[in-house]
Amino acid sequence: MSTVGEVGPSDASWRVDPSWTLVVWAVVRRLFPYLVEATLIPTAMYYAGLVTVGQMWGILAAAACTYVSVSRRILRRRPVPGLLVVASVGISVRVAMYLVNESAFVYFVQPIIKTIATALLFAISVLIGKPLVARFAADFCAFGDDVGGRPAIVSLFRRLTFLWAGAQVTIAAANLTLLLTVPVAVFVGTAAATAWTVMCAGVVITVADAVRTTRNDGLRTALAHGGRLHAYVTPAP
Repeated sequence: MSTVGEVGPSDASWRVDPSWTLVVWAVVRRLFPYLVEATLIPTAMYYAGLVTVGQMWGILAAAACTYVSVSRRILRRRPVPGLLVVASVGISVRVAMYLVNESAFVYFVQPIIKTIATALLFAISVLIGKPLVARFAADFCAFGDDVGGRPAIVSLFRRLTFLWAGAQVTIAAANLTLLLTVPVAVFVGTAAATAWTVMCAGVVITVADAVRTTRNDGLRTALAHGGRLHAYVTPAP
């Protein structure tokens, strides 16, 4: 991770202490392409297959789309995003379970169960003193141990980890309700929209809380030209 000496906020290409709206935009720019590739495109492929040739082909089309995304990166020797890895593993399990049971309910209930498990993992990580948000934060903001160990930042990571645990529970509850009450064709679109709405709200709350906390704690932030955010302690005069 970067330290203050590596940040170089005096460079004209950096934005020092950017507004929270700029930080939100920077996070969205980094996260959005991965979400589209890992969730929206496979969902669209599934729906297209469902309404044209049937559910089985929709499921296989979604899986093939995910596998192509992973294979393309491997062949080009580019890193595979963690979100895409999780998506490929998840869809592989779902396809296998569907082929065994031939049940749309079994296919769609699996990610709901996984979402609940993720919520529990977030909550447990706080209880054992290793909040998961602290690990994910490094993907969006570079900071050194002098920042990550500050009491205000430790407290921030705990709050945000509980926030995302709650977000996962909300998504799971909403999607399970939809799965039990609406046709599959309706569920596919509304479940995706629900998840995206909750996640977008979570991102905004996360960034707003992080910006407020860092400023109240006397930290400085700098936004690189490529959208990478850095947090650092101002050197003593």
